[in-house]
Amino acid sequence: MTELAFKGLALASLGAGLVAIGAGVGIGFVWSAGLKGIARQPELAAKLQTSMFIGAALVEGIALFALVICFLQI
Repeated sequence: MTELAFKGLALASLGAGLVAIGAGVGIGFVWSAGLKGIARQPELAAKLQTSMFIGAALVEGIALFALVICFLQI
């Protein structure tokens, strides 16, 4: 492999790591806010839980798109 290919692989790996960290932080924020809302208004737990799952799925979707873009750069 050439030096350019190694740099591309290194940058794609770095990007993939950043995507994983970003997705973890994003899902943490979603669940933190949802649990705070449930603690304040327990009667809305079902609606808030649904919103939390949708928010986490959207964060994961964006993370997967970013991961694919990182690997396409190789």
